[in-house]
Amino acid sequence: MNVTEITAKSKEENKIIRLAAYCRVSSDSADQLHSFAAQIRYYKDYEQKHPEYKLVDIYADEGLTGTSMEKRDELNRLIRDCKKGKIDRIVVKSVSRFARNTQELLVCIRLLKELGISVYFEEQGIDTDKLNMEMIVTFPGMAAQQESESISGNMRWSYKKRMESGEFNCCNPAYGYILKDGQLMINEPQAAIIRRIFDLYLSGVGKQSIANILNDEGVSRRYGKDKWYESTVHYILNNERYMGDALLQKSYTTETLPFKRKMNHGELPKYYVENSNPPIVSREIYQAVQTLQNSRKNVYSNSKGKYLLSKVMRCPDCGMTFRRQIVKGTAYWLCSNKAASMTDCRPLRLKETAVYETFTMLVQKLTDNRKTLLGDLIRQVEAMQNRTSDNIDVIRRIDKKIADLAAQNLVIARLHTNGVINSAEFSAQSSEINNKISTLRTKRRKKLSDDENDAWFDTLNSLNEILEAYDPSNNFDEELFEKIVVGITVNSNADLTFKLIGDIELTEEIPLKGRCRRRENS
Repeated sequence: MNVTEITAKSKEENKIIRLAAYCRVSSDSADQLHSFAAQIRYYKDYEQKHPEYKLVDIYADEGLTGTSMEKRDELNRLIRDCKKGKIDRIVVKSVSRFARNTQELLVCIRLLKELGISVYFEEQGIDTDKLNMEMIVTFPGMAAQQESESISGNMRWSYKKRMESGEFNCCNPAYGYILKDGQLMINEPQAAIIRRIFDLYLSGVGKQSIANILNDEGVSRRYGKDKWYESTVHYILNNERYMGDALLQKSYTTETLPFKRKMNHGELPKYYVENSNPPIVSREIYQAVQTLQNSRKNVYSNSKGKYLLSKVMRCPDCGMTFRRQIVKGTAYWLCSNKAASMTDCRPLRLKETAVYETFTMLVQKLTDNRKTLLGDLIRQVEAMQNRTSDNIDVIRRIDKKIADLAAQNLVIARLHTNGVINSAEFSAQSSEINNKISTLRTKRRKKLSDDENDAWFDTLNSLNEILEAYDPSNNFDEELFEKIVVGITVNSNADLTFKLIGDIELTEEIPLKGRCRRRENS
């Protein structure tokens, strides 16, 4: 019996790939058509630089929106030639040039994939030949993102130019104005509210009290909002629009998805335009309000310009922070929710000076008894720490293993993103690595629990050193307060609990002379 081997035909090693280029411009303007001509020249040179390709044709739609294939004759001709077997590969500058309609984008890519034709998107560096059908569903999101970023960029450029020239007005008029034919016009009923807010503040009424007055009278806001807040009143009193000027680009939108609105703290230039719109209050009244606000600022403010007690004092009933209130020149602190009539908390109200005086008394007692209170505690923690110091090397080795596994996970994620491995392979390998990391983290927590007193020990030592160097005084020490106070719980109008660094909690009575003459159940 004779057996003859029939050798399989091998693929030609240097097979020429038939290439098609598709390009498009989004309008019929002179600039865009110039870009269109440049694209055609670019793809003609492309063939010369890539000898493995033979350029079949350049398919180019010009002066069209690209939102529908019905209006794109050249793209339709490209698809027809693909079906006739004339093309092996398509090169396009970017996803958004190929299609912006999600449904048609998917249809095109899937059709070409089934025909064995790959598409290479130069800008994104993505080759559909390396992607499976499941990965192709990410294309609509990519196209939408690119288009959104392009539109957003054009809008930002337009706004910037108008701001620089002083022509930009606004898109959303402030309370008290309406936008008519691109110009701000005064809305007189709302403007009357604005003038009243300025007058009340200049007459000595606080911002929260102004908000309460407006709420009690049922004065409406806009956009379905029926409640006034201290922050709303503050914004109105500090909006230069009401004296006829405009500070532009107070906030800005980030350039990439997801777009976020952020306050401009110097990241971008601001533009101040004088006499940009009709004023609701006079320049003299507006400036008088600014002067009064500055005079009411607390002498005790931290390096960031915030009140020392901001975010520090909390209500025992609702847990909300206390806020500052000026009454006849005296600074008080009370629950923010209670001040806004949002909760039925106890009417706890403290003089600012009384809080500082109470802290000063607490520090004096703590300094006098430092060795007894902190010394013994530190020695106990130190003894516990010595028993568990051997775990440090073990924890470091575990950290190294976790870091190595995390690096492996990153490599696998990149391979999946670039289409080197499919979703199933990515899921399996990533899951195995994550399980190993989870096991190591459990082991690390167990070892770390033995050393959990380390940080506490360091903080206690820090507190002890601060108090050791402190010279007790009857005067409030702002710097010391910032260093050691973590929070204050207002138990009543008679006593406070100070939480210090090192998880030390101490309760101190408020001096009788500093207590508010007000019953808690009133």
